[in-house]
Amino acid sequence: MALTTVFVQRVYLLGDLDQRVTDAAERSQGGLQRRAGGATDLGFLNERGQPTGTLAARFAAGKVVAAEVVTEDGHQQVLTADQRAALKGITANGELHTRTVPGLGTYRVTAIGGDGVPVLAGLPMGHVQRVIDRLVAVEAVIACAGLAAAACASAVVIRRQLRPLGRVAATAAEVARVPLDRGEVAPLTRVDARDTDPGTEAGQVGAVLNRLIEHVESSLAERRRTEQRMRRFLADASHELRTPLASIAGYAEYMRGDHRTIDPELAWHRVCAQSARMTDLVEDLLLLARLDEGRPLELTEVNLATLVAEAVWDAQAAGAGHDWQLALRLDGPVSIIADASRLHQVVANLLANARVHTPAGTKITVVVETLETLETTEAADSVPGCVIRVRDDGPGIPPGLLPAIFERFTRADVSRSRTAGKAGGSGLGLAIAAAITEAHGGRIDVESEPGRTEFSVTLPTGG
Repeated sequence: MALTTVFVQRVYLLGDLDQRVTDAAERSQGGLQRRAGGATDLGFLNERGQPTGTLAARFAAGKVVAAEVVTEDGHQQVLTADQRAALKGITANGELHTRTVPGLGTYRVTAIGGDGVPVLAGLPMGHVQRVIDRLVAVEAVIACAGLAAAACASAVVIRRQLRPLGRVAATAAEVARVPLDRGEVAPLTRVDARDTDPGTEAGQVGAVLNRLIEHVESSLAERRRTEQRMRRFLADASHELRTPLASIAGYAEYMRGDHRTIDPELAWHRVCAQSARMTDLVEDLLLLARLDEGRPLELTEVNLATLVAEAVWDAQAAGAGHDWQLALRLDGPVSIIADASRLHQVVANLLANARVHTPAGTKITVVVETLETLETTEAADSVPGCVIRVRDDGPGIPPGLLPAIFERFTRADVSRSRTAGKAGGSGLGLAIAAAITEAHGGRIDVESEPGRTEFSVTLPTGG
């Protein structure tokens, strides 16, 4: 604004000065026409109304033949040769020129001719320049004062606006000081609600930081759960492996001794049985490890009805004392892209679980149906699927065991003692079934109450 004001005022003052110079030249020409003097006559400068510093000159053959200036006492002073030289090159065409006359300063001059007597007139620019200089000084002071005031106001406003950001930074620094890599981590500090307003930039940063802290806390909680599962897994694996190893070592000692109290054939049979049990356990652990690593499955096209029927026949042969039922509720042949052996293992594990943990005579029903016949499903309409249900009317699963039913080494007999008359499992069957199902892009669920337990395996058909 200050620069614009100075520029406009300068244009206005120079325009006014140019007009006065032109008027002075016209008056000078008119005065010469009324006078009878010679070619060097500049007597018109004696006329009233000529301001101090007015400069006039006469031309002859393109040269300045006479030049005078009005002094402060109202008289005329003849210009010197050097001063006249400053006026050379000015033609009588009415154009305005700026010339510096030695000893007199800067002038704005013009020369007119036309039908009259050629004459040059000029007025000093000192007054205009002084006005402009004072205006520049005043505007500079005002601009500096305005900028200083604006800077102070901006600093106050910016600091006030940045206070929430400072509090957010303090929260981030506090969280950064927490040792997250070891030990139990207490709940992390959150950004205050007043600093999470989504309508401000600082509030957006605060809200994002809170979400980040929540993500960090959830990751830490998951890490703790993973560590706990790993410790439990190692303890359970050690326990399960120690038992058959101890048996094998004991029977081997009996077979080596001189005074055998156990039939060698029986001891050898027990060694083989414990070795087979340990081999099965190790194979199950390796399978879980491969599934955890996300190793690819051997995918082929599998007829689901045939696969489930074969698994039911195998289970019926192993548990003839149970009532086995198979129901296929399909609109037609259902083929899925899956690993046939692993998917068969899922169904076999569910059937074995139902057979082992229910008394003889229990009715076990296996149902295969498409997802379109279900009332609720997580699958989208554009992703058809199917579900395998294994239902029994046995005693059910204890409610306290349901949340951890698919975790590794989870068994109904939490003391890990063997049920009389039954071999007892390692507690990996349902964990393997869940891992294989998830590797196929499906899910496994369980519902249980006394008299009814149902496992459901939901799989996408991809067709």
